[in-house]
Amino acid sequence: MTIGSAAVIVASNRAASGVYPDRTGPLLCDALASLDFRVSGPWVVPDGDPVAAALRRALEERHDVALTSGGTGLTPTDRTPEATRPLLVREVPGIAETLRSVGWSAGVPTAVLSRGLAGIAELGTHQMLIVNLPGSTGGVRDGISVLNGILPHAVQQLAGGDHPQVS
Repeated sequence: MTIGSAAVIVASNRAASGVYPDRTGPLLCDALASLDFRVSGPWVVPDGDPVAAALRRALEERHDVALTSGGTGLTPTDRTPEATRPLLVREVPGIAETLRSVGWSAGVPTAVLSRGLAGIAELGTHQMLIVNLPGSTGGVRDGISVLNGILPHAVQQLAGGDHPQVS
C-alpha cells in the first residue's frame, strides 16, 4: 500500500540543457519509492519560473509531497526559494533548519548557505508539502536522512490524521 504520491523536481540550468546528466533526481525518486510513495519524475527544469511551474503542476496533479533539488545557493541563478515561497500558505521552518543543521553537523560548513524552504501549498482542500533540498548528491543524501523519519507522518497529518497514540 502506498503512503501517497510525490513529485521530484530538479532545478538545474545545466542538466536541463543537457550539459550533464542529473544525479540527484534519481536518488530522491529511489528514496521516496522505498518509503512506498508513488513517484513522478524527476522533472529536470531550469531554475526560476520553470520551478514554480513544476511545483504548480505537482499541486494540480494532487501530489502529497514535492521535493526539489538545486537552486538554493547564493549564485545569481539560484532562484528555487523565490519560486517556492509564493506557493506556500504555511511554512514548516523546522524541516529547512534541520536540513541545514544536519549538513553542518556532517562537516559541511557551506550547508548553512542553503536558502531552501519547506512548507505547505494548497489547491482547494488539497495540501502538498514542499521541501527544497540542495543540488549536490551529498546534500540530497543528508536531506533523505532527515525526510525518511518525517514524511509518512507529515502526509498523514496533511490528510487530517492525528498524532499517533502512545500506549
